[in-house]
Amino acid sequence: MVGFRAFAQWHADQLGVRGWVRNLPGGEVEVVAEGKREALDSLLGLLRQGPRLARVSGVEVRWEEPSGEPKDFRVRY
Repeated sequence: MVGFRAFAQWHADQLGVRGWVRNLPGGEVEVVAEGKREALDSLLGLLRQGPRLARVSGVEVRWEEPSGEPKDFRVRY
């Protein structure tokens, strides 16, 4: 078990980022995050590395207008 979702949640919480993370059927992980640009850049750098046992083969980034909907950062199942 790699723990990528828990890794993303812990770091998002530390950075004050709101949103969610979930596994996709093909083995990818999807993260939707809102917050200050500096915090989002930091989270993105951490996600590119991943937790110690993870192998991150690529990261696709799409910047959009924030929805303001998430109030915290959660793992979606």
